[in-house]
Amino acid sequence: MKAFLPISLGAALLGGALSGTAGAQTLVPFKDARLPFTVSLPKGWLGVKFDDGASGVSLVSSKQPPAAMIRLLFMPKNGKPADVNAEFRNFEAGVKQTGGTLTQLSSKAARYGGVGGTEREYSLTHPKGKLRLRIWFGNGARNLYSFQITDTPERYAASSALFSKVLASVRF
Repeated sequence: MKAFLPISLGAALLGGALSGTAGAQTLVPFKDARLPFTVSLPKGWLGVKFDDGASGVSLVSSKQPPAAMIRLLFMPKNGKPADVNAEFRNFEAGVKQTGGTLTQLSSKAARYGGVGGTEREYSLTHPKGKLRLRIWFGNGARNLYSFQITDTPERYAASSALFSKVLASVRF
């Protein structure tokens, strides 16, 4: 199965601060007929297209650097089995190829919208700086899902809390 592309490091280092605290951030319902899920997204965040072949929705907190980035991606399994551990290995290898160094901070089983998977947190060091990220690979009936938040280490706790609210709103 074709692996998800690694995060866009340049995009993660692009835009600005979270609008308010995670607790105060308003979520708005988002529905697109091309997506196999509905979700509520942070109000005021900006949609972004990376032209990396990934299907889903990507957004950043600001046009100004550095921005928090959320990606909610999916890939049809086309009847083939999916292995989330293999997806993590491919993801980690892809980041390494960009010159980044990942340090895994945690790993746990996680379920969102009724779909089971694995969620990991990482610290990422790259020639352009440092980032923290949280990524969940979910193995659905028809699709493999990759949902992630990426932000600076200083803002990560607030952006991760906001991401938890986003994930709680996912419906497949």
